[in-house]
Amino acid sequence: MLHRLALALGLTLTPVMAPAAGDVVEFFLDNGMQVVVIADDRAPAVTHMVWYRVGAADEPPGQSGIAHFVEHLMFKATDDMASGEFSKVVAANGGSDNAFTSWDYTGYFQRIAADRLGLMMQMEADRMRDIIFDPVEVATERSVILEERAQRTDSSAGALFNEQMRATLFLNHPYGVPIIGWRHEMEALSRDDAQAFHDMWYHPNNAILVVAGDVTAEDVRALAEEHYGPIPASPSLPARARPTEPPHIANRRVSFTDERVANPYVSIQMLAPVREPGNQAEAAALVILAELLGGGGQTSLLARRLQVEEERSLFAAAYYDSTSLDPSGFSLVNVPVPGLSLEEAEADLWRIIDDFLSQGIDADHFARIKFQIAASEIYEEDSTQGLARRWGMELTMGLGIADIESWPDILAAVTPEDVMNAARSLLTDPVHVTGHLMRPAVANAEISQ
Repeated sequence: MLHRLALALGLTLTPVMAPAAGDVVEFFLDNGMQVVVIADDRAPAVTHMVWYRVGAADEPPGQSGIAHFVEHLMFKATDDMASGEFSKVVAANGGSDNAFTSWDYTGYFQRIAADRLGLMMQMEADRMRDIIFDPVEVATERSVILEERAQRTDSSAGALFNEQMRATLFLNHPYGVPIIGWRHEMEALSRDDAQAFHDMWYHPNNAILVVAGDVTAEDVRALAEEHYGPIPASPSLPARARPTEPPHIANRRVSFTDERVANPYVSIQMLAPVREPGNQAEAAALVILAELLGGGGQTSLLARRLQVEEERSLFAAAYYDSTSLDPSGFSLVNVPVPGLSLEEAEADLWRIIDDFLSQGIDADHFARIKFQIAASEIYEEDSTQGLARRWGMELTMGLGIADIESWPDILAAVTPEDVMNAARSLLTDPVHVTGHLMRPAVANAEISQ
């Protein structure tokens, strides 16, 4: 892919990368568990991941944070292992492990020597159905997640601002609810809540097993059938029925003031389409649009104009979330230099956007961005953990093997006209949320005579 793009752009490359990972093999166990194997024998190690098609956007009303809470509790005792034993066994075998929760998925992974893969499956299968929600452990871990919220969100003005921005952007969709949860609801999460959430979603027919590394599909199939195969499918697995976002018909504003703010800034967010199975072209154009406007350091349009040429910004960027189950967001950010107001910084963003929409894309900049994106797709194959994470995330979004494999070619096929069409659709008179993160105003001190 990298060399095809280089030839198209008239560039010369010296290959320095190791051979790419092997073919991807997909199959299903009889209980409905999806299995994806990415062979890569460059090192005698594997990444073993189990992804569940459930996240914070699937939580029952009033139980925000329960998906993340259950993720924490999955490291406690099962009928075969003591609390904390899972990670101790992984470490004793020279590996590492962790887990993560998003709005759309929950994932568990281990990075381990290839000959320990069976042991990882044995332990992961054990906690899929046999985790024990001990009341004492639940109470202790609830304190842990509350402290995590205190450290990562409540203690950060920027995190609180971003939380408020997202809650304002999504009027009805649960993407507006923080993954960590709202504190007042987290405090009420109970053992019964955790047990019910686990019982509903943690089943093989709601899971994707991704194994990347020094393995064969035949070996993975045999081990998966041995360890995961005996777990029965859930006959009552619910559909992921989520509230849908209504059309946005009014602009909204968020003003967040906090004395801890070091650099005030402006954030503008709007809804944007995402990658759809069999229809990824618009998302590909938006990926490149975000890079043209605000990626790639000071070579991007916003940074070059506002930071370098005009010296009106400390930082300016654009972001786009292309990979989520439901429509997500496109964002613009501008951190003005001291002395410039947030109103001026907001106007600067729209001024640069208007210039872009009227003047179009610089051909050389477009070629550089296309090449950088293609290169990043190749470099990503150097990490089996990165590969496993990418495939698992995209599969939980509802994308199929063909969608994922065709994505680099779809990106490569994007034209400047495609990007401009996507930009006009998204940025011409968009309905958006504008946020100002600022310090409290300082009153003028009176001068006494």
